[in-house]
Amino acid sequence: MKRIIVASLNQNKINAVKEVFPSYEVNGITSPSGVSEQPLSLDETIRGSINRAKGAFRDCTYSVGIEDGISCVPETKSGYMNFCCCAVYDGSRIYLGLGPAFEYPPECTRMVVEEGITISEAFLPVSGRPDIGYEMGIIGWLTRGRINRKDYTKHAVEMARIQIDNADMY
Repeated sequence: MKRIIVASLNQNKINAVKEVFPSYEVNGITSPSGVSEQPLSLDETIRGSINRAKGAFRDCTYSVGIEDGISCVPETKSGYMNFCCCAVYDGSRIYLGLGPAFEYPPECTRMVVEEGITISEAFLPVSGRPDIGYEMGIIGWLTRGRINRKDYTKHAVEMARIQIDNADMY
């Protein structure tokens, strides 16, 4: 049986992986990122996804680490954008994919960067939803439901799968 372990219990992440790998049995477990709770750079976000994937690998074909973080982006109102990184691990090799990026409201980003809180904590007064990351996600709230967290995450998983599907080219 082809099996994938996702390094998260968040159903949005698990369901994104299920949709990208429909012929696999997909389960989630907890796995630490080894980085700050709210990554503040591309490097930290990638390291977090890789650490999660490697930490979750056991008795499976692939393990998947998914990490969201913000990174400096010129010409944005806040100076940062959020993006999702997916690391797929096969026991010896990492396959990386990044999803689309979007900007949080500047005041929320300021709170994250200056006060050291997570984006979910910064967004709570705006959304009133303490578990927004396990629901539609902030992307779902900002797009008024046009894009939910699962679908947003799915793009990063698809990008990582490119290298798996075309292994002879990588």
